[in-house]
Amino acid sequence: MSTATDTFVTFVDTLASNLDDHEVRGDDLAARAYLSRFHFDRVVTAAAGESPAKFRRRVLLERSAYRLVTSERGVLDIAVEAGYSSNEAFTRAFQRAYGVGPSIWRRKPSRRMQLDTPNGVHFHPPGGLRLPARTEVTSMDLLVKMVEHHVWLVGEIVARAATLDDEQLDKPIEVSVDDGDDVSSLRSLLSRLIGQMDMWNAALANRAYDFGVESNESNESMQARLAEVGPAYLSHIRNVSAEGRLDETFVDTICDPPEVFTYGGMIAHVLTFAAYRRTLAVQALHEAGIGDLGFGDPMRWVAEPV
Repeated sequence: MSTATDTFVTFVDTLASNLDDHEVRGDDLAARAYLSRFHFDRVVTAAAGESPAKFRRRVLLERSAYRLVTSERGVLDIAVEAGYSSNEAFTRAFQRAYGVGPSIWRRKPSRRMQLDTPNGVHFHPPGGLRLPARTEVTSMDLLVKMVEHHVWLVGEIVARAATLDDEQLDKPIEVSVDDGDDVSSLRSLLSRLIGQMDMWNAALANRAYDFGVESNESNESMQARLAEVGPAYLSHIRNVSAEGRLDETFVDTICDPPEVFTYGGMIAHVLTFAAYRRTLAVQALHEAGIGDLGFGDPMRWVAEPV
């Protein structure tokens, strides 16, 4: 790495370790990088595209935005944590950055907490900073991560099964279509499969999702909804995968309280629970005399040329 890059990384590491120490001054940060204050400010500003002081204020505001939507702490408490001496000063700074005051943001946050910056370094929940990856997180990386999770989870299940006796291990399993989401029929399963994608599309667009559409939904409605929902969801995934943004976070305002997820985590979540519901759905079709889909195994489908 270049000297400028080394200095910038040192600055980010030091800031991350001292984010709540408002007594740390520019001279202290410069000393830790073994530079004069003047040279330190010039190097960091050149590498970051913003001064060290502005960089810190922005990161603290991003953390405040996260605190507002994920905690019940008072605005004044969050303001003090961010280094502001008064609620008024914090409100003015927050409104300049996000376009609305903190109280309005808490009620209706936008999807992105990250403020525009040329350096790509942002507050990373729950308490750190994230530098832009030197190598992009690709869809292949996510695939490998999902396989790693699969191998790990199977191991954990087997380990826990070791505590059971033979009778418990050999007891026949009765598969039910009731998975805790009040799914009790093929109709409900199919509507939830579509609704799951529709729900995440809504979260990414920062709009509410009406679960009522899934109540006794007709097949005609399902087909019409899927024709719109499926391509939209796939487009989201293709875009974040192509841009290497699978580790980027977003605020899901549908959750109560709102939660922060990564795109990669959202994809893994959808595929995991959708696979379960799909398997139950194709089994229900098979029992109804429709068996041409088999078990819906993607092995050969994935191998087909694009």
